Amino acid sequence: MDALVVAGAAVLAAAVGVAVGFVVRGAWAGQSLKSAQDKSARIVAEARAQQKDMILEAKDEKLRLQREAEEEARVKRAEMQSLERRLIARDEQLDQRADLLEEKSRKINDRERDLERERGELTRLSQERVVALERVSGLSAEDAKAMLLDAIRDEAEHDAVKLARSIERRAREEAQEKAREIIVTAMQRVAADHTAEHTVTVVHLPSDEMKGRIIGREGRNIRALEQATGVDLIIDDTPETVVLSGFDPVRRETARLALTKLIADGRIHPGRIEEVVNKAKAEVELVIRQAGEQAAYDAGVPGLPPEMVKLLGRLKYRTSYGQNVLLHCVETSHLAAIIAAELGADVQAAKIGGLLHDIGKAVDHEVEGPHAAIGAQIAQKHNMPFKVVNGIAAHHQEVEFSCIEAPIVQVADAISASRPGARGETMETYVKRLEDLQAIAESFTGVERSFAVQAGREVRILVRPEEIDDLSASRLARDIVRKIEDSLTYPGQIKVTVIRETRAVEYAK
Repeated sequence: MDALVVAGAAVLAAAVGVAVGFVVRGAWAGQSLKSAQDKSARIVAEARAQQKDMILEAKDEKLRLQREAEEEARVKRAEMQSLERRLIARDEQLDQRADLLEEKSRKINDRERDLERERGELTRLSQERVVALERVSGLSAEDAKAMLLDAIRDEAEHDAVKLARSIERRAREEAQEKAREIIVTAMQRVAADHTAEHTVTVVHLPSDEMKGRIIGREGRNIRALEQATGVDLIIDDTPETVVLSGFDPVRRETARLALTKLIADGRIHPGRIEEVVNKAKAEVELVIRQAGEQAAYDAGVPGLPPEMVKLLGRLKYRTSYGQNVLLHCVETSHLAAIIAAELGADVQAAKIGGLLHDIGKAVDHEVEGPHAAIGAQIAQKHNMPFKVVNGIAAHHQEVEFSCIEAPIVQVADAISASRPGARGETMETYVKRLEDLQAIAESFTGVERSFAVQAGREVRILVRPEEIDDLSASRLARDIVRKIEDSLTYPGQIKVTVIRETRAVEYAK
């Protein structure tokens, strides 16, 4: 019973709870609905307020745009009006110019008609003048024209003859100068003043009986020796001496060596002569190759072609005014390298050019031409650099310098050849030659002072300007040159420079 009461109470409580829940929920829902309605009303009110603001802003923007459009239209209208006024003014100016041009054209046409009338009048007057001249001179116009052409032709022929004579005279002078240069070059190559010193070799004999054995029966031994060596044997009354004469120093050395061997051996006959000469040639060739290699090593120029080394070695037996050419080439190479290093030039090219600058002298008696040109051809044949070829070809200024190394080689060559004692000349002889040069120069009237420079290769002469004019200065230079050539013996050539200076000096006080 009690349980039923409890259960009924529970059910009653649950039902009351549910009812209360529905009531509370309904109240809460009504309250939420009211809140939503209030919020929606507020949103609608705000939206209407914003709509009014936007409508006002739109109206303001519309008014602003209208004002801007009206202002822009006003500006455009003003620009159009200004442009229209300018166009109207331009049209007026063009009309004025057209009127001016039309006026000028009319004046030009009038002027052309006037000129045409004047031209016709001039033509008529010219014809009348020609008729009057023909009547006065008795010549027709064609005859006068022919006479004028003849006169012009005669004058042109006269001028042509004068020009031809001037060209012929200048060509003759240049030909004489070229001939002198060729003669000087030939004299330098042959070295006429030192021919006896440079073209003979003396071989001493143990006794005069050896001369007969060298000559042989009917001269067959001496002919065989001369034919095998290419040199001349001079056997005269000089006791115990045989002279070998020839321009080729290598052949003279071969003959000297062969003759020395024959004299030491004692067996002298044509067969033996040929055998000994061949052995001597082989020994000389070996010495030449070793001399060339040593010179290249001393100069610091490795890698030369074997043919050039051989030609370089041949200079061991060549002298120039008493100076050994091979030693001169090595010395020139050292000097050229030093100068090139100081000037910032190509040291190796200057060194090779200095070593090979006289290589043409090894074959200059076999090949025609100056030794500088021959040496340049040899260097070019063996693919030497252009700087080396130009240095060899231009060291006597027979061609133009094309690089800085070429004048360096020339200067080094001059230094090596011109220094005192380089060419078989004692200091006393050298100083005496300089004194003689100055004495010859100062022996002429009008000379104030003279100076021998460039190791005696140039004489500079100062003259008194009140006694010597420009023409006399040229004549004085020629006279001094002629007297030097007649009075002195010297290697190479000597340049004579006459200096005439006029100074005007005043003092401001």
